[in-house]
Amino acid sequence: MRYIIIGAGAVGGVIGGRLAQAGHGDVVLVARGRQYEALRDKGLRVETPDGARTHQLPVVDGPEALGALRADDVLILAVKTQDSAAALAAWGPRPVEGGGTAAGRLPLVCAQNGVESERLALRTFQRVYGMCVWLPATFVEPGVVRAPGAPISGMLHLGRYPSGTDETARAISADLEKGLLEAPVVDDVMRWKYAKLLANLANAIEAVSGVLISDEALALFRRARAEGEAVLDAAGVAYASQDEEKAARADKIRFEPFDGAPRGGGSSWQSLQRGAGSIEADYLNGEIALLGRLHGVPTPVNDVLQELANEAAREGRSAGETSVADLVAAVDARRES
Repeated sequence: MRYIIIGAGAVGGVIGGRLAQAGHGDVVLVARGRQYEALRDKGLRVETPDGARTHQLPVVDGPEALGALRADDVLILAVKTQDSAAALAAWGPRPVEGGGTAAGRLPLVCAQNGVESERLALRTFQRVYGMCVWLPATFVEPGVVRAPGAPISGMLHLGRYPSGTDETARAISADLEKGLLEAPVVDDVMRWKYAKLLANLANAIEAVSGVLISDEALALFRRARAEGEAVLDAAGVAYASQDEEKAARADKIRFEPFDGAPRGGGSSWQSLQRGAGSIEADYLNGEIALLGRLHGVPTPVNDVLQELANEAAREGRSAGETSVADLVAAVDARRES
């Protein structure tokens, strides 16, 4: 199989780099702007505790540059969810050798936070797979991704959407596991993705305040998560428990600092640091807000976090320009109103 990594940032870059390191010869990276230029000119540099490697992989800035797709291609969608619709519209109609289109013939794996991209994809793609991404990685410098996890880089639960497994999922899993990425194939991948969604409610706090590990920040996250759990319960949405997640991950991944550099923040923090101009809050905190409105559950904490994260991205602020105390005050004011 040939892997086409649509969105070669933190997650996509590590997946592509680990596949290449494991000897998988058919990996194509898709990127835009400065990232595309860096990958084209200098290659993909993947920095991990077991060393830094530069991979000279084919890179394109869109489907037109690749031409007709192959019947054995696997599309890995690793853009942020706010960019999914455009990516799906660009890749879905592309012709596949032997006839048909990507949407009609090829498997598409949503390697993303949130739970919306699978629904978007299934409107046009016939073979959609969910991937619950637990892969700590940082992308703030064009051409460079860092993954501090060891002895494996991450855990990627994988399965058909909306449910089930098949031989394609098992083949993808086998390739990933050769590249130090554990990839359990599960029948209920969305249950794992909803559990990850609850954890990702902290992303906006970290991005806007620059702080996650403090008593005040953790207390705010617990409030956001409690809202999330109440909403999912009201909606009848199943999600893996924290104990189940802990048992699955056990001590398989530990964080090992390297090069003396501090570990960066999560994906939303990185979006602000890069000045991306957008952030995924609408599909994390905003998913809880949406379900809360549909099922009559108030979500003032997630409403405020969504609004302030979007405001920071829209105004081009760097991560950490608002204190946790100010976030808490804004949430409390919303609750009182």
